[in-house]
Formats: sequence, C-alpha cells, structure tokens
Amino acid sequence: MRRSSVLILFLLLAIPAMGWSQMTAEPFKVGTFEIDGSPTVGIVLRDSLIVELDAANLALERNSAYPVIPLPADMLELISRYDYGLKRRLYEIVNHLVASNSLGNDRPDYVHDVGDLRTLPPIMYPGKILNAAVNFYSHVEEAGTGEERTEARRLRREQRGIPYLFIKPSRGAVVGNGDEIVIPYGRNRTDWEVELGAVIGKTAKYVSANDAEEHIFGYMVTLDISDRGGRPPGGARFTLDWFVGKGHDTFAPQGPWIVPKEFYGNPMEILRQSLSVDGEQMQEATAGDMIHSLWELVEFASSIITLYPGDVINNGTSGGVGMGTAVRGAQRFLQPGEVVEATIDGIGTLRMPVVGEEEPGGLTGAALPPVNTYRDPL
Repeated sequence: MRRSSVLILFLLLAIPAMGWSQMTAEPFKVGTFEIDGSPTVGIVLRDSLIVELDAANLALERNSAYPVIPLPADMLELISRYDYGLKRRLYEIVNHLVASNSLGNDRPDYVHDVGDLRTLPPIMYPGKILNAAVNFYSHVEEAGTGEERTEARRLRREQRGIPYLFIKPSRGAVVGNGDEIVIPYGRNRTDWEVELGAVIGKTAKYVSANDAEEHIFGYMVTLDISDRGGRPPGGARFTLDWFVGKGHDTFAPQGPWIVPKEFYGNPMEILRQSLSVDGEQMQEATAGDMIHSLWELVEFASSIITLYPGDVINNGTSGGVGMGTAVRGAQRFLQPGEVVEATIDGIGTLRMPVVGEEEPGGLTGAALPPVNTYRDPL
C-alpha cells in the first residue's frame, strides 16, 4: 500500500515534465464565493474546501515547469474558456495540491473551509435562464382528481409533442445558497420546484439532441420558485402571466456550485432530485419521470435562440409542488420562517430560508396587487 502511494505521488509531481495529463487526482466543482468582500472564483474539493483560483494559480506558477496563464475574471469567462486551456490548468492546480499534501491541517491560506465563506450564485449572472414547463409525468395535472391525473398523463405519453420552455429573469431573481427566498408583499401562493440546471459550455444553434451533451459545461441545483396567485381580473386578457408567476426577486436560486460534466455523468441515467420544506419531503424524482430529455430541451431551445456559455437550461420539476394535491391531499404554500432544502445527488444542496416582504409605500396602484384583493385562480 505504501509503495502504491509513493508511485501516485511521483506521477503527480512528474506531470509537468511528462506533458499534459487529462487526469485529475480528485474530482472537483467550481463556484463563486465572497472573499475579502469580493466575488471570487473557487475550486471546490471534497464539498468542504474552497481553493481560491487566482492565488492557487500564482503559487503554481512559481514552479518554472508551469507556464503563466491569464485566469478568468469570473465564472462566465471560466466556462467559455474551460475547454480552451483552463481545464488543463484547473487539473494541474488540483493535482499539485494533492501531491504536495496541501489539503490537510497544514494548508496554504488560499484554501478555506466552505463554512467560513459566503457562497454566492456560481454564475453572476447567466445571460438567460430557460425553464421546462411540466416536463415530468408526475407533475401533469397535479391539482386534478386521481382520474383526471391518470387520463392527462396517458394523453401526454401518447402525444408528447415538443418541449415547452419559458424564460426566467436572471439578475435579481438569481440568488445563492443560504440567501433568502422572499415572499412578495401580499402574495400568499409562493411555491417550490427543484430542478437540474444544465450550464451551457459552448455556443449552440440548431444542435441535435444527439450532440447536445457536447455543448454542456456542467450541472448545478436550481429552484424555480413560483407565484401561483395569478393576475387580477380585467385588463389585458391573457390566460397565464409567466412574469407574475416566475419573475419575482429571489425566485431563481442556483448553486451551491457547478459540477463539470466529466465528474457527474449522464443525467438521463443517474439524476435524482429531491426537495424538503422544514424537513418534510415534498418532492423526489429521477430522470425516468421526465417527458423530454435534457438533450431534447437543448435541441428545442437552440432551434429558437442561440445558446451561449453560461446560459442555463432547467430540466423541469416533478410531482409534489405546493399547488398540487396528489401528494399531500391539499395545497400547501411557503410561509415565512420555513427553510427549503433542494438536493441533487452528486451535486449538492441548496438551503434557503424563507422570509416575507414588508409592505411597500408610495405606490400609485399600478403595482401587482395582493392575492386577497381578487379571486384566487387556483
């Protein structure tokens, strides 16, 4: 056993001399963290250690065997350059830290415990966020009777059609792990949806589902928080207002970090996503419940608009949302003081406290009114 450890150490230290190795001593994740008051890109090791990318790279470059490489200013740049040189450098940093035993008790000051830092949204901020609506069979007709649910799901299996995607706002809506989900003033139908967020890594336009995985950088946990209160009657006659339903501040939690795809695997084979509120499990599903695959979502989205590095496609959610009655027998919505925990195996957990928004003042009446001023559409 000792001889094997010595051999591994030798190989890791010899990588610069031997040339580029496409192997890393440990899998890693990447995220954005607040360090000295500024957003800083970090490498996440063992889900417990955060390595400042800039500082670790400077330490590595003191070894003349490693060339100087300009590092990205933020996560968006890291994603766009990952397959064009940065992937190799991140592998080198991780290999060097492991080989030099720099992750134990005697760590350099650029290696932090995850609990000592504020975790920010990994991407600040995605150019666009596309969400799949009703993309799990268990989420079809969740508020209907048992017979209605069965019939609706049967019809959907026979007539899958093409995906349905909607755009969710980015800056303002996107928040990171531990940030508050804010229930908007006067709105009392705030709902939860756990989803897999696929981060685009390469520009995609008219990409086939067969080639979609090549355009993915990695995966993260996301929440599609929803306002089920709807619009008041009168005015423009639209059946559904997606901006009201999906567009409030804090309604797009993302993180806690991104797993590069080489360390996660095929989500259509291994995905398991779950969500609890105050410790009570509300949702749990695997990819086998999905109506359209993630790859089909990429094909559909890229047939409408060009996808760029850092854009996010969310795969949809399963049964168990608050407006549904199939799981609990009655509707249930978020309340101030509760905590939402959303988990995807192999990626991590978002833990989000829920608060209520204070009453705003000085408005003229054109603002979104409280739900209790008109008939509840649910």
